[in-house]
Amino acid sequence: MDILKLIVLAFITVLAAMAANFGLDWAYSVHAIIIMAFSFFLFVRGLQHFGSPKPAIETGYMDDVVRAGVIATAFWGVVGFLVGVFIAFQLAFPVLNFDLPFTTFGRVRPLHTSAVIFAFGGNALIATSFYIVQRTSAARLWGGNLSWFVFWGYQLFIVLAATGYLLGSTQSKEYAEPEWYVDIWLTIVWVAYLAVFLGTIIKRKEPHIYVANWFFLSFIVTIAMLHLVNNLAIPVSIYGSKSVQLFSGVQDALTQWWYGHNAVGFFLTSGFLGMMYYFVPKQANRPVYSYKLSIIHFWSLIFLYIWAGPHHLHYTALPDWAQTLGMTFSIMLWMPSWGGMINGLMTLNGAWDKLRTDPILRMMVISLAFYGMSTFEGPMMSIKVVNSLSHYTEWTIGHVHSGALGWNGMITFGALYYLTPRLWGREKLYSMSMVNWHFWLATIGIVFYASSLWVAGIMEGLMWREVDPQGFLVNSFADTVAAKFPMYIVRGTGGLLYLAGAIIMCVNLWLTATGAGERKSNAAHAVPAE
Repeated sequence: MDILKLIVLAFITVLAAMAANFGLDWAYSVHAIIIMAFSFFLFVRGLQHFGSPKPAIETGYMDDVVRAGVIATAFWGVVGFLVGVFIAFQLAFPVLNFDLPFTTFGRVRPLHTSAVIFAFGGNALIATSFYIVQRTSAARLWGGNLSWFVFWGYQLFIVLAATGYLLGSTQSKEYAEPEWYVDIWLTIVWVAYLAVFLGTIIKRKEPHIYVANWFFLSFIVTIAMLHLVNNLAIPVSIYGSKSVQLFSGVQDALTQWWYGHNAVGFFLTSGFLGMMYYFVPKQANRPVYSYKLSIIHFWSLIFLYIWAGPHHLHYTALPDWAQTLGMTFSIMLWMPSWGGMINGLMTLNGAWDKLRTDPILRMMVISLAFYGMSTFEGPMMSIKVVNSLSHYTEWTIGHVHSGALGWNGMITFGALYYLTPRLWGREKLYSMSMVNWHFWLATIGIVFYASSLWVAGIMEGLMWREVDPQGFLVNSFADTVAAKFPMYIVRGTGGLLYLAGAIIMCVNLWLTATGAGERKSNAAHAVPAE
């Protein structure tokens, strides 16, 4: 097996070198060099360890890969938030584009979205799902080192996607920007992820499959389906990054937003609900309020979510019946979404007093509050008459960020605070005071961010539709941009506060992992004479 690995790595290194040499565009050649360096490093490392005696097979939980996932989540989170703050201020001060192609808003914006969704959120989901499935199945991760392949393969995907955006390589599809060869690599990694997760469930010692694992499994399977269909493309050349989409026109638009909305529905909702159903009961030290509600919540959510995508295409060339279908299912989604929020919040029955003293639990609870607010606002914005005002405005951006920063960010922060002392064998976090600071900075930052964009978006929509007595538009597009300037400053300030909270978290997690502040026993004076 070791010889086969070395042959495969050598083959990939040679192929990547050829691709770098014959590449038709700059992004493709740079990516080929990255793959060549990555595979050559693994080849040399494998050569160094070739023939070495194999370590004894471990039987405990496989937590090394979870620890790596925690580190990657924290790192990519700060990177993604930093880039987000940068482009937020670019909108207020265009001079920050620096007149360079690599730093323009159009290239850096997808870097931000992919960093926070796929790098920060994706690593959080992989790490927590690996941790949770082992504990709730009483089984070690299936597949040996396959979980490490998933982790490092996913990091390679992130690097290829990020560098591609800055170099101008993109499909121009929201949340699906990476070009064809990056998509193929992600497919391989994702199939390995499914194999590890499903294999662990199959070999479980616990007969019952805990509800969190149902949510994780639905997220993994559905994202695979969405990714495969939405990224169907034909490369222009095997030596170039450019490809041509299989779908075109309104079919491409519908496929894209079937993918785009369900990326929100299954990546940012279903997967993170799996997180919630484990960490909230554990941190509160209370059982899930209603297991029956969690099952109803699960099946209704995954059935309804898949139909809601057309609400992104109101008042377009999409047939009216399809727009109405998307709107109807979006409104119905309100109830199952709130079923999850209610179940999470009611889990604190008998433990509400802990919110006064436990900022980690407070983070998890406020994440559920933001989940409830954003899953009410989303169905409301899908109603055509509301959408006619909100669509294409900053209101949509405010809605997305109240959900992403409030729901996804806060539940992830709570999970990282829960995991770190346990994974590194510490009694407790280095500083609960720092967690408290993080909580308030993040919460105030979200309020600044979302409220400023709600105001900007409603103002923008009203300015666009304002007409004079003769029926002519009153405001030009430039007028609306100028009017939003104060709100852009408030929005950037909110982002800075959120970023500051994340940096405080990283310092706290680092000091916890390294054991700073823990008292060491003094053996010389600890044992009395007998």
